[in-house]
Amino acid sequence: MAVKKFAKTILKLMRWELIGSFPDNKKVLIIAAPHTSIQDFIMGWLGLHSFGISAKFIIKKEFFFFPVGPIIRALGAVPVKRGDRNNDMVAQMVEQYKKRDSFFLVITPEGTRKKVKRWKKGFHQIAIQAGVPIVISTVDYGKKQLGVLSTFNPTEDFDADVKNIKEYYIGVVAKYPECFTLKN
Repeated sequence: MAVKKFAKTILKLMRWELIGSFPDNKKVLIIAAPHTSIQDFIMGWLGLHSFGISAKFIIKKEFFFFPVGPIIRALGAVPVKRGDRNNDMVAQMVEQYKKRDSFFLVITPEGTRKKVKRWKKGFHQIAIQAGVPIVISTVDYGKKQLGVLSTFNPTEDFDADVKNIKEYYIGVVAKYPECFTLKN
């Protein structure tokens, strides 16, 4: 409860507004977009904790050096080896959902802070295989708002689902707008 109050107080001092409501589900996959800055992580952490949610998030293993590694692990970070097709991150994350009574995982669908042409498919595959809804969340620097835009039940059609999800981000301003695109 102290963390929730702390997070809400920091957002209030920064004059940011918490929007939407978090679903009552015990297991969800949270997508966070746009992701163009390390600051998105800080804002997202404050937003989730303002809702009373403690979530796990995946981050490239290169960030797990001393003293940063122990700190981000305590904040919920799970290291992943990017570019290794043998690590089957989707299966690993689906297993986490199966073995826990409650599990919240945050993924940035772009997969990086750089501008990308297409969103990664992993978040969608995890949600489908784990049988969990996708919480569509955002940090909007233009309006100084962060929170939940909607909850989405994915289908087997990745392209159609991403097109529908991206509709929620129309008008959202990234920290670095030139790095965020809604085009496929």
